[in-house]
Amino acid sequence: MSNPTTRVLALLELLQIHGNATGSELAQKLGVDGRTLRRYIATLEEIGVPLTAERGRHGGYKLVSGYKLPPMMFTNEETLAISLGLLAARSLSVGEVSSAVASAQAKLERVMPEKLKQKLRALDDSVTLDLVPTAAPDSTTLTTLAAATQTRCRTLFDYTSGNGNEPTTRREFDPYGLVFRRGRWYAVGHCHLRADLRTFRLDRMQNLQQLDIPFRRPQNFDAAAYLTTSFSQMEPAVEVELLLHTDVASASAMLGGEVGILTPKGDAVLWRAHTGCLSWFASQLVQLPCSFEILSPPGLRGELRRQAERLLSMTMT
Repeated sequence: MSNPTTRVLALLELLQIHGNATGSELAQKLGVDGRTLRRYIATLEEIGVPLTAERGRHGGYKLVSGYKLPPMMFTNEETLAISLGLLAARSLSVGEVSSAVASAQAKLERVMPEKLKQKLRALDDSVTLDLVPTAAPDSTTLTTLAAATQTRCRTLFDYTSGNGNEPTTRREFDPYGLVFRRGRWYAVGHCHLRADLRTFRLDRMQNLQQLDIPFRRPQNFDAAAYLTTSFSQMEPAVEVELLLHTDVASASAMLGGEVGILTPKGDAVLWRAHTGCLSWFASQLVQLPCSFEILSPPGLRGELRRQAERLLSMTMT
């Protein structure tokens, strides 16, 4: 590392990695004396990289936070890790994030060595992350809730239930954590309307705002573990099988990709799912735009018949 310019760039990289380092540590890593190190520090300052120097036992040199993002240098492994992270972010498709991810990816590729660029494109072409949400929240909802979770501030929003039969309710909510699970974003925390822990889907929130009301989060609260426990307690017990007279792509679009397993079977699609309420499941079946056959359980046919009779009576009155 005999080139002074190379050493200056190496110094910048060391400061990015270590955050705060003493002059002796930096000089030793660069293989220079203290006087030369100070000259390199002066060079960084001259080109606009803001630094601070603190004296004393725990002092040293560090980059000024929040002033300006300095040029960043990554190893090949770090670049691939970032690219995989961008691939995952693009798969989540949260609001305007997808276009931002594409822009960041393009910036990375413009400065990559050709061999590394080929590795990245191989990952992009061959790796599929099954993370696409069936109904993504907008990025403002996600970032506002994340900020409220971090700062421990109460939120206010209008919430629409899943079945559509209940009216929209206004909720004051203390968010304890955000979790991405089963293709959905969830917020876990204390609901003041119900005076208890509740889980809310972000895509069903409207008019979200952060309030200037602080709250205390329970110590060591694990939002992901709570959500896992909640799902296991609600796990449905009745298995249903249907034959949908359509193709897999159309069936997935109709069902939103959330319920059950779809398997091609001849010119149709076998749909296996679970439900805790056959009546509710039958009410969803009457909305399907394709024809279908109920394979099991037999009780589902009776529930579907009752749903059809109810709808007929409504049209005749």
